[in-house]
Amino acid sequence: MMATDNLTIRTVVERATTERAWVRYTLIGVALTFMSLFLLLPLIFMFYEAFAGGIAVYWNSLVDRDARHALKLTLLAAGIAVPVNILFGLVASWCIAKFEFRGKAFLITLIDLPFAISPVVAGLLFVLLFGARGWLGPFLESHNIQIIFAVPGVVIATLFVTFPFVARELIPVMQSQGTEEELAARVLGANGWQIFRRVTLPNIKWGLLYGVILCNARAMGEFGAVAVVSGNVQSKTCTLPLHIANVYNENIHAAFAVSTLLALLAMITLIAKTIIEIKTAKENE
Repeated sequence: MMATDNLTIRTVVERATTERAWVRYTLIGVALTFMSLFLLLPLIFMFYEAFAGGIAVYWNSLVDRDARHALKLTLLAAGIAVPVNILFGLVASWCIAKFEFRGKAFLITLIDLPFAISPVVAGLLFVLLFGARGWLGPFLESHNIQIIFAVPGVVIATLFVTFPFVARELIPVMQSQGTEEELAARVLGANGWQIFRRVTLPNIKWGLLYGVILCNARAMGEFGAVAVVSGNVQSKTCTLPLHIANVYNENIHAAFAVSTLLALLAMITLIAKTIIEIKTAKENE
Protein backbone atom coordinates (compact mmCIF):
# COMPACT_ATOMS: atom_id res chain seq x y z
CA MET A 1 0.00 0.00 0.00
CA MET A 2 2.81 2.37 0.92
CA ALA A 3 4.65 1.62 -2.34
CA THR A 4 1.48 2.37 -4.33
CA ASP A 5 1.04 5.70 -2.53
CA ASN A 6 4.65 6.67 -3.21
CA LEU A 7 4.24 5.76 -6.89
CA THR A 8 1.07 7.86 -7.10
CA ILE A 9 2.74 10.86 -5.46
CA ARG A 10 5.75 10.57 -7.77
CA THR A 11 3.46 10.39 -10.81
CA VAL A 12 1.57 13.51 -9.71
CA VAL A 13 4.81 15.41 -9.10
CA GLU A 14 6.21 14.42 -12.50
CA ARG A 15 3.04 15.57 -14.23
CA ALA A 16 3.03 18.86 -12.30
CA THR A 17 6.65 19.62 -13.12
CA THR A 18 6.73 18.39 -16.73
CA GLU A 19 5.57 20.64 -19.52
CA ARG A 20 3.72 19.36 -22.53
CA ALA A 21 5.72 18.29 -25.54
CA TRP A 22 4.77 21.30 -27.70
CA VAL A 23 5.81 23.67 -24.92
CA ARG A 24 9.21 22.00 -24.53
CA TYR A 25 9.89 21.96 -28.26
CA THR A 26 8.78 25.58 -28.64
CA LEU A 27 11.11 26.73 -25.88
CA ILE A 28 13.99 24.68 -27.29
CA GLY A 29 13.30 26.09 -30.76
CA VAL A 30 13.31 29.67 -29.48
CA ALA A 31 16.58 29.10 -27.63
CA LEU A 32 18.24 27.48 -30.65
CA THR A 33 17.01 30.25 -32.95
CA PHE A 34 18.34 32.93 -30.63
CA MET A 35 21.73 31.20 -30.34
CA SER A 36 21.94 30.73 -34.11
CA LEU A 37 21.13 34.36 -34.90
CA PHE A 38 23.26 36.04 -32.26
CA LEU A 39 26.08 33.55 -31.65
CA LEU A 40 26.54 30.89 -34.31
CA LEU A 41 25.92 32.93 -37.49
CA PRO A 42 28.21 35.83 -36.48
CA LEU A 43 30.93 33.32 -35.63
CA ILE A 44 30.57 31.60 -39.00
CA PHE A 45 30.55 34.98 -40.76
CA MET A 46 33.73 35.99 -38.93
CA PHE A 47 35.63 32.91 -40.08
CA TYR A 48 34.26 33.31 -43.60
CA GLU A 49 35.46 36.91 -43.84
CA ALA A 50 38.81 35.95 -42.32
CA PHE A 51 39.51 33.50 -45.15
CA ALA A 52 37.71 35.46 -47.89
CA GLY A 53 40.94 37.21 -48.87
CA GLY A 54 42.79 33.92 -49.20
CA ILE A 55 45.06 31.82 -47.04
CA ALA A 56 48.02 34.10 -47.71
CA VAL A 57 46.18 37.18 -46.47
CA TYR A 58 44.98 35.29 -43.41
CA TRP A 59 48.45 34.03 -42.52
CA ASN A 60 50.17 37.36 -43.19
CA SER A 61 47.64 39.07 -40.91
CA LEU A 62 48.52 36.72 -38.07
CA VAL A 63 52.32 36.96 -38.47
CA ASP A 64 52.29 40.73 -38.98
CA ARG A 65 54.68 42.54 -36.63
CA ASP A 66 51.93 44.61 -35.01
CA ALA A 67 49.71 41.55 -34.58
CA ARG A 68 52.51 39.55 -32.97
CA HIS A 69 53.32 42.37 -30.58
CA ALA A 70 49.62 42.77 -29.72
CA LEU A 71 49.39 39.05 -28.97
CA LYS A 72 52.48 39.16 -26.77
CA LEU A 73 51.16 42.17 -24.84
CA THR A 74 47.76 40.52 -24.40
CA LEU A 75 49.36 37.35 -23.04
CA LEU A 76 51.68 39.42 -20.83
CA ALA A 77 48.79 41.38 -19.31
CA ALA A 78 46.79 38.19 -18.74
CA GLY A 79 49.87 36.38 -17.43
CA ILE A 80 50.33 39.05 -14.75
CA ALA A 81 46.66 39.72 -13.97
CA VAL A 82 45.62 36.10 -13.47
CA PRO A 83 48.24 35.10 -10.85
CA VAL A 84 47.72 38.36 -8.93
CA ASN A 85 43.97 37.80 -8.98
CA ILE A 86 44.41 34.21 -7.80
CA LEU A 87 46.34 35.46 -4.78
CA PHE A 88 43.86 38.25 -4.09
CA GLY A 89 40.87 35.97 -4.62
CA LEU A 90 42.17 33.33 -2.22
CA VAL A 91 42.98 35.86 0.50
CA ALA A 92 39.74 37.84 0.12
CA SER A 93 37.48 34.80 -0.05
CA TRP A 94 39.24 33.19 2.92
CA CYS A 95 38.76 36.31 5.05
CA ILE A 96 35.13 36.84 4.01
CA ALA A 97 34.03 33.21 4.30
CA LYS A 98 35.93 32.12 7.39
CA PHE A 99 35.96 35.20 9.63
CA GLU A 100 33.56 37.81 10.98
CA PHE A 101 34.93 41.35 11.16
CA ARG A 102 33.80 44.95 10.95
CA GLY A 103 33.72 46.23 7.37
CA LYS A 104 33.04 42.83 5.80
CA ALA A 105 30.08 44.11 3.75
CA PHE A 106 32.16 47.08 2.61
CA LEU A 107 34.93 44.74 1.41
CA ILE A 108 32.42 42.71 -0.60
CA THR A 109 31.13 45.95 -2.15
CA LEU A 110 34.67 46.95 -3.15
CA ILE A 111 35.20 43.56 -4.79
CA ASP A 112 32.06 44.11 -6.88
CA LEU A 113 33.09 47.64 -7.86
CA PRO A 114 34.55 46.75 -11.30
CA PHE A 115 31.22 45.16 -12.22
CA ALA A 116 29.43 48.45 -11.58
CA ILE A 117 31.92 50.89 -13.12
CA SER A 118 32.25 51.22 -16.88
CA PRO A 119 35.70 50.13 -18.10
CA VAL A 120 36.10 53.46 -19.89
CA VAL A 121 35.40 55.33 -16.65
CA ALA A 122 37.90 53.10 -14.86
CA GLY A 123 40.51 53.98 -17.48
CA LEU A 124 39.83 57.69 -16.99
CA LEU A 125 40.26 57.27 -13.24
CA PHE A 126 43.70 55.78 -13.79
CA VAL A 127 44.60 58.66 -16.12
CA LEU A 128 43.49 61.06 -13.37
CA LEU A 129 45.66 59.19 -10.89
CA PHE A 130 48.78 58.33 -12.90
CA GLY A 131 48.64 60.74 -15.86
CA ALA A 132 51.08 63.59 -16.44
CA ARG A 133 48.57 66.03 -14.94
CA GLY A 134 47.19 63.53 -12.46
CA TRP A 135 47.58 63.35 -8.71
CA LEU A 136 50.71 61.19 -8.86
CA GLY A 137 51.92 62.49 -12.24
CA PRO A 138 54.62 64.89 -11.00
CA PHE A 139 56.02 62.27 -8.62
CA LEU A 140 56.16 59.60 -11.32
CA GLU A 141 57.72 62.00 -13.81
CA SER A 142 60.40 63.07 -11.34
CA HIS A 143 61.35 59.40 -10.88
CA ASN A 144 61.18 58.66 -14.62
CA ILE A 145 58.28 56.23 -14.21
CA GLN A 146 55.67 56.05 -16.97
CA ILE A 147 52.41 54.23 -16.37
CA ILE A 148 49.87 55.87 -18.65
CA PHE A 149 50.50 55.21 -22.37
CA ALA A 150 52.86 52.41 -21.38
CA VAL A 151 52.75 48.70 -20.59
CA PRO A 152 52.29 49.19 -16.81
CA GLY A 153 49.07 51.08 -17.51
CA VAL A 154 47.77 48.20 -19.62
CA VAL A 155 48.54 45.73 -16.85
CA ILE A 156 46.96 47.89 -14.13
CA ALA A 157 43.78 48.41 -16.17
CA THR A 158 43.57 44.67 -16.84
CA LEU A 159 44.04 43.94 -13.16
CA PHE A 160 41.24 46.29 -12.19
CA VAL A 161 38.61 44.88 -14.52
CA THR A 162 39.44 41.26 -13.69
CA PHE A 163 40.11 41.13 -9.95
CA PRO A 164 36.51 40.26 -8.86
CA PHE A 165 36.25 37.03 -10.84
CA VAL A 166 38.32 34.62 -8.73
CA ALA A 167 37.09 36.04 -5.42
CA ARG A 168 33.45 36.00 -6.51
CA GLU A 169 33.70 32.34 -7.52
CA LEU A 170 35.41 31.28 -4.29
CA ILE A 171 33.37 33.20 -1.70
CA PRO A 172 30.12 31.19 -2.06
CA VAL A 173 32.06 27.92 -2.30
CA MET A 174 33.93 28.59 0.94
CA GLN A 175 30.82 29.87 2.69
CA SER A 176 28.87 26.72 1.81
CA GLN A 177 31.62 24.50 3.20
CA GLY A 178 31.77 26.17 6.60
CA THR A 179 34.73 25.85 8.96
CA GLU A 180 34.19 22.40 10.52
CA GLU A 181 36.86 20.60 8.51
CA GLU A 182 39.46 23.32 9.12
CA LEU A 183 38.70 23.30 12.84
CA ALA A 184 39.02 19.51 12.95
CA ALA A 185 42.39 19.68 11.20
CA ARG A 186 43.51 22.36 13.64
CA VAL A 187 42.54 20.19 16.61
CA LEU A 188 44.56 17.34 15.12
CA GLY A 189 47.64 19.56 15.09
CA ALA A 190 47.83 20.85 11.52
CA ASN A 191 49.27 24.32 10.99
CA GLY A 192 47.75 27.02 8.80
CA TRP A 193 49.59 26.07 5.60
CA GLN A 194 48.78 22.37 6.05
CA ILE A 195 45.12 23.17 6.62
CA PHE A 196 44.98 25.27 3.47
CA ARG A 197 46.91 22.82 1.28
CA ARG A 198 45.28 19.57 2.44
CA VAL A 199 41.77 20.64 3.47
CA THR A 200 40.70 23.96 1.97
CA LEU A 201 42.36 23.82 -1.45
CA PRO A 202 41.03 20.37 -2.46
CA ASN A 203 37.50 21.53 -1.59
CA ILE A 204 37.71 24.71 -3.68
CA LYS A 205 39.86 23.53 -6.58
CA TRP A 206 37.09 23.46 -9.19
CA GLY A 207 35.70 26.82 -8.13
CA LEU A 208 39.22 28.24 -8.25
CA LEU A 209 39.86 26.89 -11.75
CA TYR A 210 36.49 28.21 -12.91
CA GLY A 211 37.35 31.67 -11.60
CA VAL A 212 40.78 31.55 -13.22
CA ILE A 213 39.24 30.68 -16.59
CA LEU A 214 36.75 33.56 -16.39
CA CYS A 215 39.48 35.93 -15.25
CA ASN A 216 41.76 34.93 -18.12
CA ALA A 217 38.98 35.31 -20.69
CA ARG A 218 38.14 38.78 -19.39
CA ALA A 219 41.80 39.81 -19.38
CA MET A 220 42.38 38.81 -23.00
CA GLY A 221 39.20 40.47 -24.25
CA GLU A 222 39.33 43.78 -22.35
CA PHE A 223 38.99 46.84 -24.57
CA GLY A 224 37.57 49.94 -22.85
CA ALA A 225 39.88 50.52 -19.90
CA VAL A 226 42.97 49.43 -21.83
CA ALA A 227 42.10 51.72 -24.75
CA VAL A 228 42.03 54.74 -22.44
CA VAL A 229 45.24 54.13 -20.49
CA SER A 230 47.34 52.67 -23.32
CA GLY A 231 47.02 55.40 -25.93
CA ASN A 232 46.55 52.61 -28.50
CA VAL A 233 50.09 52.86 -29.89
CA GLN A 234 50.82 50.13 -32.44
CA SER A 235 53.70 47.80 -31.54
CA LYS A 236 53.94 49.42 -28.11
CA THR A 237 50.74 49.50 -26.07
CA CYS A 238 48.25 47.86 -28.43
CA THR A 239 46.58 44.62 -27.31
CA LEU A 240 44.74 42.21 -29.60
CA PRO A 241 41.27 43.82 -29.20
CA LEU A 242 42.77 47.26 -29.89
CA HIS A 243 44.74 45.93 -32.85
CA ILE A 244 41.56 44.47 -34.34
CA ALA A 245 39.83 47.84 -34.04
CA ASN A 246 42.79 49.62 -35.66
CA VAL A 247 43.07 47.22 -38.59
CA TYR A 248 39.32 47.04 -39.25
CA ASN A 249 39.18 50.36 -41.12
CA GLU A 250 42.22 49.49 -43.24
CA ASN A 251 41.80 45.80 -44.06
CA ILE A 252 38.60 44.08 -42.96
CA HIS A 253 39.94 40.62 -43.82
CA ALA A 254 43.00 41.16 -41.62
CA ALA A 255 40.78 42.35 -38.78
CA PHE A 256 38.62 39.23 -38.99
CA ALA A 257 41.74 37.06 -39.27
CA VAL A 258 43.08 38.37 -35.97
CA SER A 259 39.57 38.10 -34.51
CA THR A 260 39.63 34.36 -35.17
CA LEU A 261 42.69 34.15 -32.93
CA LEU A 262 40.73 35.68 -30.06
CA ALA A 263 37.78 33.44 -30.93
CA LEU A 264 39.96 30.33 -30.75
CA LEU A 265 41.30 31.41 -27.37
CA ALA A 266 37.71 31.93 -26.24
CA MET A 267 36.72 28.46 -27.49
CA ILE A 268 39.59 26.89 -25.54
CA THR A 269 38.39 28.77 -22.47
CA LEU A 270 34.82 27.58 -23.07
CA ILE A 271 35.93 23.95 -23.45
CA ALA A 272 37.92 24.16 -20.22
CA LYS A 273 34.94 25.75 -18.46
CA THR A 274 32.63 22.95 -19.67
CA ILE A 275 35.04 20.25 -18.51
CA ILE A 276 35.26 21.83 -15.06
CA GLU A 277 31.47 22.11 -14.81
CA ILE A 278 31.08 18.42 -15.72
CA LYS A 279 33.69 17.31 -13.19
CA THR A 280 32.15 19.54 -10.51
CA ALA A 281 28.72 18.05 -11.16
CA LYS A 282 30.12 14.52 -10.90
CA GLU A 283 31.82 15.25 -7.60
CA ASN A 284 28.62 16.74 -6.20
CA GLU A 285 26.55 13.67 -7.08
